[in-house]
Amino acid sequence: MHENLPAHAAASAIPPLPNFRSHPRDFLRALFDAAVRSAQPLHGMRAQLPEPPKGRTLVLGAGKAGGAMAQALEALWPQDAPLSGLVVTRYGHVPPRPTGLPQRIEVVEAAHPVPDAAGLAAAQRILDLTQGLTEDDLVLCLISGGGSSLLTLPCDGVTLQDKQRINRALLDSGAHIGEMNCVRKHLSRIKGGRLAAACAPAQVVTLTISDVPGDDPSVIASGPTVPDATTCADALGILARYGIEVPPAIRTALQAGSLETPKPGDARFAGHAVHLIATPQQALEAAAALARSAGLPAYVLSDEIEGESREVGKVHAALARAVARRGQPFVAPCVILSGGETTVTVRPRAPDVPRGRGGRAGEFCLGLAQALQGEGAVWALAADTDGIDGSEDNAGAFVGPDTLARAGVAGLRIDDHLARNDAWGFFAGLDDLLVTGPTHTNVNDFRALLIL
Repeated sequence: MHENLPAHAAASAIPPLPNFRSHPRDFLRALFDAAVRSAQPLHGMRAQLPEPPKGRTLVLGAGKAGGAMAQALEALWPQDAPLSGLVVTRYGHVPPRPTGLPQRIEVVEAAHPVPDAAGLAAAQRILDLTQGLTEDDLVLCLISGGGSSLLTLPCDGVTLQDKQRINRALLDSGAHIGEMNCVRKHLSRIKGGRLAAACAPAQVVTLTISDVPGDDPSVIASGPTVPDATTCADALGILARYGIEVPPAIRTALQAGSLETPKPGDARFAGHAVHLIATPQQALEAAAALARSAGLPAYVLSDEIEGESREVGKVHAALARAVARRGQPFVAPCVILSGGETTVTVRPRAPDVPRGRGGRAGEFCLGLAQALQGEGAVWALAADTDGIDGSEDNAGAFVGPDTLARAGVAGLRIDDHLARNDAWGFFAGLDDLLVTGPTHTNVNDFRALLIL
């Protein structure tokens, strides 16, 4: 193992925990930082690495944590054992390289959440690297959330422009991640197990960071290295449900089943291994442990919460109000934590109304603040653990007892911002955005309610 561990994952001094009564926002930020810190690739990767093979070791990967995962592997893999490969991550998500850590894995950048030509080129190169593998070779696949758009290789008859349009439509539709990835798998030459199938007869070990409810490896980044139980018929049903058009030839191919993915039981997956090295539940438990260290009871509702972001915000608000007013189902003071992957359905807007800015975490905070109605004892933080909420520059936003009052003074009407899906504009106007920059991991939504 290399002595110089990646800077973003190496142990470092952790600042003192702020007092939750006098500095509630700083306290919530510390909980978020603890969750992110626990999900850094190095922590979970060490115990899951196989022995070097007789042949060569090829590294292939995609996702928002791809750069950090590649550096962790370079630090942990024996220095005298061959290691090479290619990983694609989101623009701006490659961590600084530690001094003295040799680079053995190429890392390239591409667009997320809508794919671009750089992602297309990277996906083709990754698939090309599988040529000529033997049973003596090992393929280490580093997979994390975001890989669906970063690993873009459309099936025959679908152009990059088609994929971009379909991807935007899925993102705006309110479809949950499993539905979106079902469609993506069936319109791809590399997702839905096809990458691992192309690696045969080499051994494939997948190291993955989960960003999906339930931690199903076949859903994470559209499961490029695991068999797919969904069908062409499922994909057609999802497209119909959300009114998303595809080229006529592709619809015909889906109807005929000719775009089917490799299924469970396929011999090409025999002997393959999949290891989860970081999960949403682990991150929430790390935040809970930090809160408890301050003498504050902490409760993890679930790491699998889905649904429309604003509506999930309203449900969390009802729970917080019950705790604050009646001491049920928990007694204040306490922290309530949750994770998962909510969705945002983009509302129709008039031609002269600009498109709103923001993501799931911000929209959750809008719904929460609206329903809390200035409840005097509740503070909250919702953020995406990758550091980017949707396509903006913030990770999420804060809500406090004075959010609506300050919005009124600033001339910000929360109903208007909800109507145009403009969470970023609302919280930016209050200086309540959480801006962290890329965190180099991704275990999806993080939500914390502090009730005093």
